[in-house]
Amino acid sequence: MDLSHASITNIAYMLDEIKGKLKMASAAAIKPEHFDENQYEDIKDIYEIINSKANFSISEIEQLVSELGKLRKIV
Repeated sequence: MDLSHASITNIAYMLDEIKGKLKMASAAAIKPEHFDENQYEDIKDIYEIINSKANFSISEIEQLVSELGKLRKIV
């Protein structure tokens, strides 16, 4: 997938990958519509961090999920 440009489709893809890699119990709480395209680079940074490692500690998962939570728009 070409992630070089910001789009809702790319955000949805990255969020699905993040949720899968982190095996999140609350994955339903993170939906593409909760994010704006202007946050694309921040989401991509988190996506790249998650793809760079095979395993995560509980505290790392909590930190990454917390960062995603900070990016969510208020709905």
